[in-house]
Amino acid sequence: MSNITISIIDDHKMIRDGLKVYLEDHPDIEVRVEAGDGKEALSLLEKQSVDVLVTDIAMPEMDGIELVKRYKSEHPEQKVLALTMLSENQYIKQMIAAGANGYILKTCTEQEFVKAIREINDGGTFYSEDVTNVIMQSLTRKKKPSKRLVYEIPLTDREKEVLHLICKEKSNTEIANQLFISVRTVESHKRNLLEKTGCKNVAGLVVYALEKDLFEDL
Repeated sequence: MSNITISIIDDHKMIRDGLKVYLEDHPDIEVRVEAGDGKEALSLLEKQSVDVLVTDIAMPEMDGIELVKRYKSEHPEQKVLALTMLSENQYIKQMIAAGANGYILKTCTEQEFVKAIREINDGGTFYSEDVTNVIMQSLTRKKKPSKRLVYEIPLTDREKEVLHLICKEKSNTEIANQLFISVRTVESHKRNLLEKTGCKNVAGLVVYALEKDLFEDL
């Protein structure tokens, strides 16, 4: 099995070194790119790609949100994990809108950090419990859910099943096994869901499902 290659983009060397120590016991994850800000990261990532781009948000020169926006404009399939101390809703929303597949806080455990990388690499999403709570609180404060132009396009029962499992942070492989379909079929359903809901990425699908209160157990 090939290693999962990642970047660590953070302006504090102590944080970068600490994360690398976390990964010493997980040889399937390889740090291939390391940078202190978004500008430096863009330069390095153009020369060396990674499976999962792990980045902080608050950095000099170029912050993580701008980094993700710029890099994903050229590499839309890039998987991204935000790792930050910023737990405010505005930053979470901006990072998800930029294309992040996951958002965890620097207070996370080693196990949570490693799990997030693996889940995102496998096509899933990952949000720490604190981040999920912030998203839920922001949605419950809304008087009216946002309306999308494509809201009236109905989802099929199978698409709803796939969306439900996406919200449960299941990977493409786990969804395929649970629904007895191929991974390729799962990917096809995801594309259809993105088109019908108007979302830009899988993270957006999770927010969409929460906004529309599609599932009772979320």
